[in-house]
Amino acid sequence: MGVIDRLGHRVRHLDDWLRGWAWASIVVNIGIVVTGGVVRLTGSGLGCPTWPRCTDESFTPHGAYDLHSAIEFGNRMLTYVLVAVAIGTFVAAWQSGRRDLRRLALVIALGIPAQAVIGGITVLTDLNPWIVSFHLLCSMAIIGVAVLFRWRPDRPAPAVPPRGAVLALAWSTFAAAWAVLYVGTIVTGSGPHAGDKDAKRNGLDPLQWSQVHADLVFLLVGLTVGLLFAVIATKRSAAVRRAVVVLLVVELAQGLIGFVQYFTDLPVVLVGFHMLGAAIISATVTHALLQVREGDPRH
Repeated sequence: MGVIDRLGHRVRHLDDWLRGWAWASIVVNIGIVVTGGVVRLTGSGLGCPTWPRCTDESFTPHGAYDLHSAIEFGNRMLTYVLVAVAIGTFVAAWQSGRRDLRRLALVIALGIPAQAVIGGITVLTDLNPWIVSFHLLCSMAIIGVAVLFRWRPDRPAPAVPPRGAVLALAWSTFAAAWAVLYVGTIVTGSGPHAGDKDAKRNGLDPLQWSQVHADLVFLLVGLTVGLLFAVIATKRSAAVRRAVVVLLVVELAQGLIGFVQYFTDLPVVLVGFHMLGAAIISATVTHALLQVREGDPRH
């Protein structure tokens, strides 16, 4: 094997590692959203009543502590999985020699201690619903960054930022998705699943905010349908159209779960799936935006 062949093999091998670590970052960050939901939905938010220790005497639950302590402690332990993946992602990005990948990997890595601190604040403030909301939204943002990291090895950022009406519609869809996610956390903060039976809620009317949330969902779906028609009309590539279709399907599934859970008094299983859906929305709307912005070499 010649020098050129060896270099090509090494580049392809590194690219495979980059993609693998990127997928791992996406999966583990979606996973931490789900496990965090389990903590809240089982009333285990104060299973470890202090931070960074689990109790005043120990970093681990022991003695009279129960299943809630084990669930909360288990969720905290998943942080080490996030750390391992973040380190692997950063090492792979560093070996690539690309500054853009290094920056993205650093953002993902720094998000972990930041989230640990925010999580600690939620415990120390007895699950203040606004802090809990911020904690969840930060995870959603990290998922979006991880999707961008997965995109960049194959497609470096264009030298000239793309423009156009279709891209503006894609950005509007992205903004609407984040409005849906944010208002969804407000609805959650006003509802019954506080994470602990004694935790306070945000004091807002859950009926009114559920209506606002539903209205924003209709707006998001409408914008996504419009975006789909736009990418078809402008003859964008199959990959671009597929990304928008996937986003629309995820939105419809998430909306269906949301309506069913609302009219069935918020059963914990459906709420858990709804949280998973929210994390997937963050990933798919980011991917759709990137596809519209950079996925078609003709635009």
